[in-house]
Amino acid sequence: MNEQELHSLMLRLLTAKENEFIEFKENNTKPEEIGKRISALSNGAALVGQQYGYLIFGIEDTSHKVVGTNFSPSTEKIGNEELEMWLSRMLSPRIDFRMYEFVYQDKNIAMFHIPAASSQPVNFQNNAYIRVGSITKPLKDYPEKERKLWQNSSSEFEKEMALSSISAAEVVSLLDTQSVFDMLLKIPYPTNQGGVIDKLISEKFIERSNGHFNITNLGALLFAKNINSFSTISRKTVRVVKYKGKGKFETEKDIIGQLGYGNGFERLLAYLSGLLPSNEIIGNAIRKEVLMYPPLALRELVANAIIHQDFRERGTSVLIEIYEDRIEISNPGKPIIDPSRFIDEYQSRNELLASAMRRMGLCEEKGSGVDKVIQQAEFWQLPAPDFQAKETHTKAILYAHKEFNEMNKSDRIRACYQHSAIMYVTNQRMTNQSLRDRFKVEEQNAAVVSRIIRDALEVNMIKSEDPDSKSRKFVRYLPFWA
Repeated sequence: MNEQELHSLMLRLLTAKENEFIEFKENNTKPEEIGKRISALSNGAALVGQQYGYLIFGIEDTSHKVVGTNFSPSTEKIGNEELEMWLSRMLSPRIDFRMYEFVYQDKNIAMFHIPAASSQPVNFQNNAYIRVGSITKPLKDYPEKERKLWQNSSSEFEKEMALSSISAAEVVSLLDTQSVFDMLLKIPYPTNQGGVIDKLISEKFIERSNGHFNITNLGALLFAKNINSFSTISRKTVRVVKYKGKGKFETEKDIIGQLGYGNGFERLLAYLSGLLPSNEIIGNAIRKEVLMYPPLALRELVANAIIHQDFRERGTSVLIEIYEDRIEISNPGKPIIDPSRFIDEYQSRNELLASAMRRMGLCEEKGSGVDKVIQQAEFWQLPAPDFQAKETHTKAILYAHKEFNEMNKSDRIRACYQHSAIMYVTNQRMTNQSLRDRFKVEEQNAAVVSRIIRDALEVNMIKSEDPDSKSRKFVRYLPFWA
């Protein structure tokens, strides 16, 4: 911005009260405080639908009197590192904030011009902040604001345009409209093109624009005949890699899909089924192939990865990796909620996408998918699935069968916690016996299961339902958050 633009902006901002996206300061130029405020103002701007937040030094915060400042952010250093670079490094994701130093009403002013959070809350030193009135607070202390912020910052991608100003004929040539009617709407295909177009508009897959049509990211993601036809989502196809053995040293298959998530989902699962190992069982002289992984669990994990990915993460997509002893399913973006709460909590980055996939029967109802995955793992006597939050992605691991004595301490504690959570959300309670049943451990070996329970208690993954009870024989256990 030039000097005239900065003066016009100051005139406008000084007539407003401090709020979610505007903060005035005289001094208090500690780098950590500036970082927290950049996080809070970026998140606050996104929360109330503003493009930018503003942190301005040289203004008395209550009277809005222009008092000036000696603070010069362009010359400040943290050790040998410039303040701007240090702040950029401490913020995640890195946002393109700008620093301006200028004279206003004959006083020196320093301004941070901060873009609103767009794809996820902005963190400073791994913590996100928000403005509550005129005070900066940790975002985690305000779950409703956090939930709204995720909805505001992420749902826009689905509504944005994948392709603009095309004809009705081009819409039909690019989208698998037959699948829209067969899979989603479950009604006969219209006899004329106008009927097709009207339904696509009502579902927010396309929109009218000056006599032409725009295809939204939602429509392209779900029903593209070839996702590579749309530059905004061309890197968002599902990739499947099969390795030989338990590591990445030798690749057997590496396939990248082309269809949309809706019209290609069943084909993806069929392809995966053909790659997965199975065991041959002979019973009553009949040979039978038995899959190593429960199809329902695999279906839910793939659907979850598609639904919960962060589309703003560039150059990455849903990745399914098949190893000799496990399947790893990764999606771009850190999870919105803690992985230990996937069982009882639900929040989607992409609710329009999630809603359409539920309507097509491609995944479970809201909040029940991970429950089914864990229940299937228990029923199939598999190790407990593992859900991990990585730096730039979220990973779910489904393990092949292990005997109880092959499971390590971590496997057993994770299974104990997940069992307690599943029992709780189905209005039951975990006991020593129920956990023995989960592991198929004989009663005479109950002490082994008691050891697992003690280990889970020590790391605070479970707790006793009645801590004051003196009897240990009939103790019932809850997940730590119950």
